Amino acid sequence: MNKTQLIDAIAKSASLTKVDAKKALTGFTTAIAASLKKGERVALVGFGSFSVGKRAARKGRNPQTGKVISIAAKKYVKFKAGAELTKKVK
Repeated sequence: MNKTQLIDAIAKSASLTKVDAKKALTGFTTAIAASLKKGERVALVGFGSFSVGKRAARKGRNPQTGKVISIAAKKYVKFKAGAELTKKVK
């Protein structure tokens, strides 16, 4: 499912126009991104939780040359599915 298909599904299930569904989805993703940027955890009961993880800097190896390279530390987004979502997928 891509973003357009998701907007269509939201509009249909919530009896909204596609424009309103797109605004709702944009607001949802913007709010989650803003909370994660602050380092906060976002928990949606029954669906799952989003949080920020950290990877430490490390040494890696270029597979073509074998040369050792430095890989910078970075943050990444984690998602853990909730129990209800997991049951629906099974």
